[in-house]
Amino acid sequence: MIVGVPREIKLGEQRVALTPAGARALSERGHQVLVEPGAGGGSGIRDEDYIRAGARVADVDTLWGDAALVLKVKEPQPEEVGRLRAGQTLFTYLHLAPAPELTRALQQRGGIAIGYETVQRADGSLPLLTPMSEVAGRLAVQEGAHYIGRAFGGRGILLSGVPGVPHGNVVILGAGTVGINAGKTAVGIGADVSILDINLERLRHVDDLFHGRIVTLASNSFNVAHAVQRADLVIGAVLVPGAKAPVLVTEPMVKTMKAG
Repeated sequence: MIVGVPREIKLGEQRVALTPAGARALSERGHQVLVEPGAGGGSGIRDEDYIRAGARVADVDTLWGDAALVLKVKEPQPEEVGRLRAGQTLFTYLHLAPAPELTRALQQRGGIAIGYETVQRADGSLPLLTPMSEVAGRLAVQEGAHYIGRAFGGRGILLSGVPGVPHGNVVILGAGTVGINAGKTAVGIGADVSILDINLERLRHVDDLFHGRIVTLASNSFNVAHAVQRADLVIGAVLVPGAKAPVLVTEPMVKTMKAG
């Protein structure tokens, strides 16, 4: 099989779908790997690294034209949708629930599109979404801490607090992979943390994991409203596999939140 790895063209996307180690593994199994020039640049991977791993660097037209399987990171952009042909398989994060136009465009092209985020094991776990969720949860706290600084219009809150100043309050909606990883980071920097979820077993797991250092609350409109009102940082971490996440923080709730 010919496997193609194009350079991501979505604005701001720096990741690449396949590492040289992955290219080596595919090559050793008899597959041919085509990589677009510069595909790994945003991740610090050079074209030469892929070549040494057994891949071949090919221009974008050759890659899309020859590959039976195209590996990407983000959903295809209009230019890429136009390259997809009947019978070709696209494997990437699709997130089609909020993108009906993209869904229709993919159907019209006649290719096979598989979303990483919908691949499930027999136990219901999501092995291809979990690593990104771990990263997202930890980054959410870092980014939030950055943007609540005065320089970015925030309240000038230091989540860790300092002697004589209270710790910041972080509220996390959802106790899945994103929520737990956000909780790890928030607790690690010394914030006061609350996690809300509709699944009490998940909340028990959080309580055991953090030895009571995180306040756990059943997720309902009453508790969410009160939690966001006292929060310095709110992190949405709710996942409905293959579907759009529900709106938990309403506009009236936002109006009760602290300025900044």
